[in-house]
Amino acid sequence: MLIEVDHAMRVMTEETFGPVAGIMKVKSDEEAIALMNDSPYGLTAAIWTSDAQAAESIGDRLETGTVFMNRCDYLDPALAWTGVKDTGRGATLSRVGYEYLTRPKSFHLRTVI
Repeated sequence: MLIEVDHAMRVMTEETFGPVAGIMKVKSDEEAIALMNDSPYGLTAAIWTSDAQAAESIGDRLETGTVFMNRCDYLDPALAWTGVKDTGRGATLSRVGYEYLTRPKSFHLRTVI
């Protein structure tokens, strides 16, 4: 964990994959949301709170593919793991991920001419 970091540091704006995590104090949820969205990436976000409704409200405003409450990362076959922005637009896991592995076919057969 890195403490006493600020948003001018690359560790706070670039994608990081453990064991590194920057922890930065903010003055409000609004500031946190603005800073979290100020990144070209958007794979996952973690919100630490005891209020599930607040986590959902904040999570709805984040530009990420996945939002976690009270954890940083968790792979669950029922939970789509997806990103936005420069992270990519693909999806793995869940039913959504399997859609990329199938080849749907559509037919429209008009029998009356």
